[in-house]
This record gives sequence, structure tokens and C-alpha cells, in this order.
Amino acid sequence: MFVVKAAVVGAGTMGGQIAQAIAAAGYDVVLKDVSQELLDAGIATARDVTATRLRRSVEQGKLTQEQADADGGELVARITPTLTYDGFGDVDFVIEAVPERLEIKQAVFAELDAVTPGHAILASNTSGLSITEIGDATVRPDKVVGFHFFYPASVMPLIEVVRGDETSRDTVAAAFRFAQALRKQPIVCADAPGFVVNRILVSGIAEIWRAQERRRLSIAAVDEAIAAAGISPMPPYLLVDLLGLDTVMHLADHLEASYGDRMYVHRGMVELVAAGRLGAKTGGGFFADGEASLPEGDGDVDGAELAELMTLKTLVEACLVLEEGISTMREIDLGLMAGAGLDPRRGLLPPFLKADVTGLDVVLERLEALEAIHGERFAPPTTLRRLVAQGRLGVASGQGFYAYARPDAGEQADTVKLETRGDVAIAWLSNGQLNSISPAVIGDLATVRERAATAGVRALVIASSSPLAFSAGADIKAFSQLDEAALAALVEDAHALFDGLGGGGPVTIAAVNALAFGGGNELVMACDVRIAAKSAVFAQPEIKLGIIPGWGGTQRLPRLVGAGRALELNLLGDALLADDAHAFGLVNRVVPDHELLDTALAWARRLAAQAPLAVDAIRQLGSDDELVAGLAAERTRFAEITRTGDAGEGISAFLGKRAARWAGD
Repeated sequence: MFVVKAAVVGAGTMGGQIAQAIAAAGYDVVLKDVSQELLDAGIATARDVTATRLRRSVEQGKLTQEQADADGGELVARITPTLTYDGFGDVDFVIEAVPERLEIKQAVFAELDAVTPGHAILASNTSGLSITEIGDATVRPDKVVGFHFFYPASVMPLIEVVRGDETSRDTVAAAFRFAQALRKQPIVCADAPGFVVNRILVSGIAEIWRAQERRRLSIAAVDEAIAAAGISPMPPYLLVDLLGLDTVMHLADHLEASYGDRMYVHRGMVELVAAGRLGAKTGGGFFADGEASLPEGDGDVDGAELAELMTLKTLVEACLVLEEGISTMREIDLGLMAGAGLDPRRGLLPPFLKADVTGLDVVLERLEALEAIHGERFAPPTTLRRLVAQGRLGVASGQGFYAYARPDAGEQADTVKLETRGDVAIAWLSNGQLNSISPAVIGDLATVRERAATAGVRALVIASSSPLAFSAGADIKAFSQLDEAALAALVEDAHALFDGLGGGGPVTIAAVNALAFGGGNELVMACDVRIAAKSAVFAQPEIKLGIIPGWGGTQRLPRLVGAGRALELNLLGDALLADDAHAFGLVNRVVPDHELLDTALAWARRLAAQAPLAVDAIRQLGSDDELVAGLAAERTRFAEITRTGDAGEGISAFLGKRAARWAGD
């Protein structure tokens, strides 16, 4: 399903920002509310957000003031305000952003069901209400999905794509792609109270609220202690003031009703909401004019203890979300990074990664101590106990929630590390968080493969040392700086490497943990076997840069998924989720995130034990002259396309984070 036109119902601050984000991505959008005053406010919000972004672009030298003025007018013109459902007859994607009351949302969805075309996806921006129950108000629950932006929607990169009990796989995939088109980071989760990020955040902050009220601690001192501990980008009470006490209280009430004692509703917050003190939007909440609004306590504040309560409770809840099948391990961590600011670049780690760094045995011991004091809500999760029992203790042991490279002693290549385990080995891609494929990576991977073959390795697993990406694709900036001769030589080197991965030497197994885009996906396809984690996402997005796949994507993809599917994927450049990749034939298996390396190594050991001459013969006979000819033709066309004006514009737009303007030359 393609989105050409979208709509937003609810023109409050969030609705106005959502409409702006859609328009900024190049879509026409209808913005509806029940009063002209609310509509005017929504348009004003969109204008303000647009003006702020364009002003920054001018200050950074990306746009002239004249270009910014033109772009601003064009962007806001894409938003059509309405008090009725006029204009909804040809929309493809609708986002509801009305107040967080189930009966209100169900009424809106019943109306939307009647006024939108049958193919349209109906999405709710709810922060925690049941998507399944919202979908029950329609005759198309398969096309109802959660599409949860985080406040402020103009800034926060995360969107939770929530599948209800009846939501189809096609609907989830279309919503995921639309979120990407809005330049957001989507994660997919099942329908459960609080979904992923809010549930985990509230569970952790609830321990701060509980301790502060029961021990009569100073709110100001608690915020200062948490800020000093460096465990979150913003201390809890200040955060609630910015989000709105009424919004947070409603969510906390819902989660306490759903999960019981693991959650906690701050009693002082209830009093402040009743008094109309809702935070920054009313001029005061927990704080007003820099002073605490509630009576200050006199208890001793132990910042280290509070920080431990919050971080370990966050981990417990994250494990429960994982064990309940609500979301995958990587998407939970990614959600906390994009939606809660737990950014490793700032020294703030999401729960699973933080536990691995701390040491799972240490974490287990601390949780057992807290359980003895505070009871069942700190009971160590089954997943944690199992990993510790297996000796998987985190970074120090090479595997915990995630797998970590433990390269062989001695000299190693810079961007790819070799880890040998008998007659099998792992080539760890180690070129930053996104593992972009640079000229150095191509050379280093060739070196590592040759070194493994020389050492008698019979099967080579290619894995990522980053939990965020297998490989997000070619290093466009580096490639754009190469002259024509250097680029041609690089393409030849890459083809020689990729041809070799599936044609001789050790059998190759791609262990795809996360994003495999562009050249990263071409690397995956060049391997003999492809194992994907549930969190993996695939794409050949070169078309969006005005170029074509240049390392086998036009040739190997149709041999794996069929000519029709390959044409679709290469012409659209859209993302393919792991289950769809398996259904299409792009990957051999899909496994839970934490089983990826084990599964890949099991394949490697099995293949390494096969008769070597027969293995080589089967691999060679699996190739054909048409593939060789096709790859040669691809190299020629890639060189031609990269010299066009459209290619230059596409790459320039990508690097400048703007929409490309194609001229067809």
C-alpha cells in the first residue's frame, strides 16, 4: 500500500506537529478538528515548527533565506484544514490524535471507517490504549494500527508501530515504511498497555515516586541526585512537568490498573492535577518559578540508591516486555534510545546494553538483594537467570543479551575483526554504529576472508559488532569524494569480494541482526546462507538516491526472491521486515534476536563438516553464466548512472537531508 495523501484528526499541539511532519516529508495532509479555534492553533503550531526548522537550515548554510521562505510557504500549503470530513475520500493513511479516552477514539474510528476508502490505514496516536479495542469500532480491524509519536513530535524520532490482534502484516509493514518516510525511527510492538517505551519508563520512574513519597524526600533534591547520577537525559519530576502532569497521571493510572504493584501513581501528582497545576503548559506543576510546589521532605536522599532502583526496575520491565513477546530485544533498546534519550553517544545506555556492560552476574546479584528488601517487583527475570546460568555474562564474556566480538590475538584489520573458533570463524563488521561499507571495509573484509581461508577455516559467519545495524549501506559521503577512476576500481574490488563470498573458500553465513540496507543487503545476498534476527530490516534504497544497486543487487535479488519481487524492491527501495524477507525467500531463517549468533554458528559447524569437494562443486554449479554476464552489465550501468545529474542531486539531497528534485538528466 502506498501513501500519497494523509490526514490527521485532532489539531492540538501533537496533531499540529504530526501534520507538519507529514507535510515536511512531501505529502499532502488534511488536518481536521471540531472548532475553528483548534484548527487555527494546529496550523499555527505547524507554522512555528516549520519556521524553526528553516531558520536553523539558513543558519547552517543549507538554505538561503529566499529558499527558506519559498519552502515554508510550500510546506504549509500542503496542509488543508477542515471542520468536516471533506477531503477524506481519497486519503491513504489517517492518524487520529484526539484525547486519550477509549470511547472518544472509538467514536472517531467509527466515523473514519465510513468516510475513508477501503484501502486506507487508520492509525491511532494513542500512548497506551488498546489498538485491538479501537479497531473493534471499525469493519476493517486488519487495517487499524497504532502509530505512537513521542512528544514533541516535531523533534522526537521514535514512532511505535503497534499491531492489534487483527492488524495484518501488510498494514504493519506499510506503517513502518510510512514512519521511515517521515524520517522517523519506527519500532514494531504488540498491543499491550503502555506498549514498550512508556511502560518501561513509568515502571522505572515509579520507584523514584514511591521512594520520594514514602521516605518524605525533597523533590528538588531527588531531581538533583538523579541528574548527578547521569542515568537519564532529564530528572523525573522536571520531565513530568514538561510532558504535562495530566497526561502522565492518566498513563500511570492506566498502567497501575493493568500491571498492579509494579507501577505506582504519585499521590502528590494527583493533588496537583486536581488543582489545575499541570506543568509547564499551565505555568507550574511539581515546580513553579524554580521552587517545588509540594511540601519539601526532610529524608536523606541517597542518589546512588535511587539510581539503582530506577535502572534495575527498568531492566526488569524490559525483560518482561521481551518475555511476553511484545517486542524484540533490539527494538526495546532502540525504542529507549530514540524515545527516552538513552543515547550511548552521551554515555546513556538502554537497559539490555547497560546490563551487558555492567555484567549480568552483577545485575542478578543486585536484583536478588533488592527483591529481599522490596519484594516481587524486583524479582530477577527468567531471561536474566538463564543467561547467567549459561555463563553469558555480557561484554566481558563475549555474549549476554547481545553478542560481542572477541577477536583473535595479534594484528587485526581496522574495520573487520576475525574471531576463529576451530574450523569456523566470525568476521565482525566493526565500522562504527551503522557499519557503513567504506572502501576500507571492502579491503578489510577481503583480507579477513583470505586470512580465514589460509588458517583452514571451512565456514565463515559475517556478523555485526554493532547492535544497531548489520550494515546501513555504502558510505555515500566517502564514495561521493572519489574520482571516476577510483570509483570504478572500488566497484571492481567490491564485485570481486562479493563474488568470492559465494563462490569459493569458506562457506559464508550472514548473521543479520538489524538494518541491512543497500550495499549491506548486497553483502548479505552474496553469502551462501542468510540468517536474520527478528529485528532485521532489509532494503535496496539506491533508487531514492537516483542511482542503481552496484554490487549485485539487480542480479542476486531476482535469483532469491523472483523477478517480480526483485523489480518491486529495487524500483521502490522500501524496507522489508524480517518475516516478509523470509516469506519472499531473501533469508533462509528468522530467529529471536538473542539466538542469532548461536544459530549462525550452528549452520557454520554443520556446513564445515560436509565433504569439502562436494561443497565447492555445489556452490560453483549454483552459479551460472547469466549471473556473470548480468553482474558485468550492472557494473557498466552503475558507472553510467552515477555520472548523471540525477545521481548528483540524489546524493546531495541525501547528505543535506532534504527531498531530491529530479530533472531526468
